[in-house]
Amino acid sequence: MKDDTVTLVWSFAVAVFSVGGMIGSFCVGALVNKFGRRKAMLINNILALIGGGLMGFSNLCRSFEMLIFGRLVIGLFCGLCTGLSPMYIGELAPTALRGAFGTLHQLGVVIGILVAQIFGLESLLGSHTLWPLLLALTILPALLQCAMLLLCPESPRHLLINLNQEEEARQALVRLRGYEDVSEDINEMKEEGRKMAMEKKVTIPELFRSPAYRQPIIIAIVLQLSQQLSGINAVFYYSTDIFSKAGVSEPIYATIGAGVVNTVFTVVSLFLVDRAGRRTLHIIGLTGMAVSALLMTISIELIPKNQSLSYLAIVAVFAFVASFEMGPGPIPWFIATELFEQGPRPAAIAVAGCSNWTSNFLVGLLFPKLEALCGSYVFIIFVVFLIFFIIFTYFRVPETKGRTFEDIARGFNSTASGPSPPPQEGEVTLPVSPTTEKVPMVDFPPVERSQNGLPSA
Repeated sequence: MKDDTVTLVWSFAVAVFSVGGMIGSFCVGALVNKFGRRKAMLINNILALIGGGLMGFSNLCRSFEMLIFGRLVIGLFCGLCTGLSPMYIGELAPTALRGAFGTLHQLGVVIGILVAQIFGLESLLGSHTLWPLLLALTILPALLQCAMLLLCPESPRHLLINLNQEEEARQALVRLRGYEDVSEDINEMKEEGRKMAMEKKVTIPELFRSPAYRQPIIIAIVLQLSQQLSGINAVFYYSTDIFSKAGVSEPIYATIGAGVVNTVFTVVSLFLVDRAGRRTLHIIGLTGMAVSALLMTISIELIPKNQSLSYLAIVAVFAFVASFEMGPGPIPWFIATELFEQGPRPAAIAVAGCSNWTSNFLVGLLFPKLEALCGSYVFIIFVVFLIFFIIFTYFRVPETKGRTFEDIARGFNSTASGPSPPPQEGEVTLPVSPTTEKVPMVDFPPVERSQNGLPSA
């Protein structure tokens, strides 16, 4: 091949992973509705086996097409994972610990990145001869998950609300909680199921048409965009160059150090998210990233004039990564699970995940060109994005800490319906309970009721 052709094929091989992620994330809803959460995760691992095998044997078969197709399949697998895992974890977790359990998904991601960075060293598997083995290693976590999922129960919410299997849901809850009295969880799910039964099935277009869903889906999308457009991938792309300019003799080890910071602060977020709250941590993380990006730009520009500023550049990179994992890293993945009830949740997670992968693809595609055009000033673009996301989070994102799915959805419903109009003259209103709005006392025709008290069809 000519050099230009090699560059084109290389770029396509890199980008096709994100394309697979976009497609996979969009298929989450269809897969979980047909197979359930646990079975969908098991089926998804088949893609990891196929993709890992294609990449692992690509060099042996002298086929770059196998490598590209393997990257596409692994992208599909990862796109499904980013929807399936947070949904399954969110539906298993107790309300009080839902944020911490949701952060475990991001912890798994950053540990995977760190392990890949370490094994990717040339002294280990990142050599000219061993790189196919490095890419094929993705098969091992998939096999491990298959074995572990056989010991895990199906989501109790899926069993009770979607399949109407109350006894199986109760048994799953007893296994998960470790005690027999799970009536509070069962009653909460039943209430959610009753409400869902009175609504039609929610499709992706309905999420944007219905006033009750429009606000939460916009929040879910913007928070996903805040993760990718914050510049985190750009910093990782640029980190080796930053460390080189700062005079680090082995910049790859400094980049691995950033991966360690990535992991450590995800653990910190794990302990803080259910104490400080999602909204607070997200704002703190975005603010820390904006300040760090600004310091990064200034220090990189002034290093030629003052070499001591190289230390500030390194600290700014580490602070940027740490701030990311405080909020924008883990929170967008699981907050979409919290903002929606059982019915619209699969469609909402599919849309949110697709927006994340799409923005990831665009950053990967456009950043090298922007960096060549703007140099280190490219991070100012991300500062502008970060300021917008801070303002949006402050004014539009509700705090979901310690609230049930139904309570969160009720808050959006009341906002969508707006305040109740004042009663007209001669009109009598019912007493207001904590969960109902004012309703005019008017005559309705009698309604037949079934034995469970609900209106009959």
